[in-house]
Amino acid sequence: MDGTMKVSYKMLCDSDAYLEVDLNKILENEKVAKVIRSEFAKGLRNIALSSSENIKVSIATNKEIFEFKADKKDFADLIELAEEDAKQHKRNKKGCTGIEVVDFVTDQE
Repeated sequence: MDGTMKVSYKMLCDSDAYLEVDLNKILENEKVAKVIRSEFAKGLRNIALSSSENIKVSIATNKEIFEFKADKKDFADLIELAEEDAKQHKRNKKGCTGIEVVDFVTDQE
């Protein structure tokens, strides 16, 4: 198993947010409905907002993705290697000590 792989990870922080909201619930909010009507239905009356499907809208903290290269034979240690890369580049800030491996891609050889 010779060769390398590109590993992508992101830092996890205590203040990270993740929330899923139904689109219908968003459209029922009067403040949101007013903004949508003023932007897309200006001058029209008796406009109803609805969604044809049960769609979830995700509200999440925007995270920066970091990358590093590792040997293919180090696959079992990806999390430890990502943690070491974060420490090496001083990405561990107050409240941001965890990591999440997002993706890894092996080089074609």
